[in-house]
Parts: sequence; structure tokens; C-alpha cells
Amino acid sequence: MEHFSLDEPIACVIFDCDGTLVDSEQLSHQALVATFASFGVAIDLQESLDHFEGGKLTDVLRQTCERYAVQLPIDQLEPRYRTLCHQLFEQSLQPTAGIEEVLKTLASQGIEMCVASNGPTEKMAHALTLTGLMPYFENRLFSAFDTNSWKPAPDLLHYAAMNMACPSQQCIFIDDTNRGIQAGINANMRTIHFNANPNALTTTHPLVHREYSAEGLKQLFLKAYVAISP
Repeated sequence: MEHFSLDEPIACVIFDCDGTLVDSEQLSHQALVATFASFGVAIDLQESLDHFEGGKLTDVLRQTCERYAVQLPIDQLEPRYRTLCHQLFEQSLQPTAGIEEVLKTLASQGIEMCVASNGPTEKMAHALTLTGLMPYFENRLFSAFDTNSWKPAPDLLHYAAMNMACPSQQCIFIDDTNRGIQAGINANMRTIHFNANPNALTTTHPLVHREYSAEGLKQLFLKAYVAISP
């Protein structure tokens, strides 16, 4: 695969979870701010959002410590963050606007779907259950903890494609973060950077297509359906 094209058949769409299927980024960063506040460190919510590239949680925590020049125990930060995140999700988590229409479109076309996330499987399942999206992904949740390899490494995406019995060249990966986009490139997979923020950090590459809304995604896949139909 050399570039993003709708001419190649689409057998499977692999979704990231947080920020892609569920509107979790604001809540996740609120949890991050509250986590550091519980250790007496004030961090700015907008700055946290602006610096976020995705990646392994322990790396995000470590980078935040470095940015604010503090030394805090990651093994205490991580469980505190996960607890706060769980609570905020329970209170306020919603699906990404319009994403269920995208899922319905893919299902009507007979295109397989799964989730590949840096987060634990139970966190994915919790988020998708809260937002009513779990029926689209039963037994199709793949975590970096399964592969012991986190985006931007390509292993998780290869693992998801293998488990879905779909060749990588017939998969499309959708993520909202730059590290996720880099994982798609590293996996030599067609990749969509799906993020409503026009200023979001991204990577320009022939394999990468940019979309800003769920409606844009839906229309893209409707065109793809026409492109691969007999």
C-alpha cells in the first residue's frame, strides 16, 4: 500500500476508542488535571489538551511530570488517574457526535469493524457500554496490553487485522491522535486522522487522509462502497 485510496476494497475498519468512538478527551484531561492536583501540582487543562499526542498512559504521565518539572511516582499517578477517569466517564461520557451513523453505514455495507486501543480492554468495554456502542464491537476489542506494544508501533494494528482475518491492505485505521496516525503509517495501512480540531498535531503522509466530522467519515465510506461495488 503506497497511498490512501478508495479503489482498494475495504474489508475491515479498525477504530481507536478514546477520542474517536467516544467523546472522552476533555474528560480524560480533566482526570489528568485532578490527578496532579491531588499531588499538589496545578496543570492547565487547555495546555494539557494542546500537548496531547496519544500514546501509552505511563509515557503521558511521565511527559507531564517533565513538562512541569516535578518528580512524582508513576505507580501512584496511574491508578489515581484511572479511578478518576472511570468516575468521570460514569458521569458524563457520550459517543462522538454522529459516530453511530458511521457504524450503521459500515454495518449496512457488510464491512467488519473492531477497536484497537492503547488502553486496557476493560476500559474500552466500559466506555463503549456507557455510550451504547458495544453491540457493534462484541468480542472485537484489541488492546496494546495484549501485544505488549503501544502505538505508534504497528504491532497492535497488525494484531487486530490478523484476528479479524483481514489483510492489512484491505483495512482502514481511524484515530484522533498523531501517535495513532503514526501507528497506521508504520503498519502500512490506510489511515484516517479523525479530529474536529483543525489545529491538532498531525502527520502528512500519502497513506493518511484527514476528516473533521463524522458526517465526513460517513460520506467517505458511502463513496468507498460505490467504488468497490460491482
